[in-house]
Amino acid sequence: MRFEGKVAVVTGAGGGIGEGYARALAREGASVVVAEIAEEQGARVAREIEDGGGKALFVRTDVASEESTRALGQAVREAFGGADLLVNNAAIYGAMKLESLLSVPMDYYDRFMAVNQTGCLLVTRALYESMAERGGGAIVNQSSTAAYMGAGYYGIAKLAMHAITHSLARELGPRKIRVNAIAPGPTDTEATRKIVPDGIRDGLLASMPLSRMGRVDDIVKACLFLLSDDAGWITGQVLQVDGGQIMRA
Repeated sequence: MRFEGKVAVVTGAGGGIGEGYARALAREGASVVVAEIAEEQGARVAREIEDGGGKALFVRTDVASEESTRALGQAVREAFGGADLLVNNAAIYGAMKLESLLSVPMDYYDRFMAVNQTGCLLVTRALYESMAERGGGAIVNQSSTAAYMGAGYYGIAKLAMHAITHSLARELGPRKIRVNAIAPGPTDTEATRKIVPDGIRDGLLASMPLSRMGRVDDIVKACLFLLSDDAGWITGQVLQVDGGQIMRA
């Protein structure tokens, strides 16, 4: 019950790793706000958390919209008095187009970056004041090992997430808000099974010291650590949870 009495907002919590974050935070005592653009999926997760004895609220949220993220911030204030914890997980991933940088339509590229890059900033801007008022808190931004792999516009967005994390850690540290990122390696989710062909997946696994797909639970445990008081003197860091896929000096 590390998060008893805390209010946690998880974006993109209607499935996959985001759903895992939301459920784990609720199990450890947090009141969880499921911020999700897909209404049916988001409402289902919130309902199932409540049916299991936890506290949850679904708020339909488009993280690429400043109006929508501001409405999220207001809904969190009205329901719980503000937020203590934030996981910026929402992203276009499972259904993303596979195009090169030289051929991707620019309107798609702009929308992709608005969600996958700018979204974490808009949500943070909508919530940080209530976090500061409640004495501070912690933010985890969802990156990926794709940030280091020249992985097209997906990799660009994730690498930009690192710079946003570093800058926000500096700006929000004086307000007692820690900001870190987590970079999962290949993780066994429905979205990954859709987007990564078997041959590429098998090649990745063969090159890794711990040559298995990550499990959602592997990623969730690391995220909860970064959100918890156990990481109370850690900020501005990117934690890779990837079976040794990426090693940097």
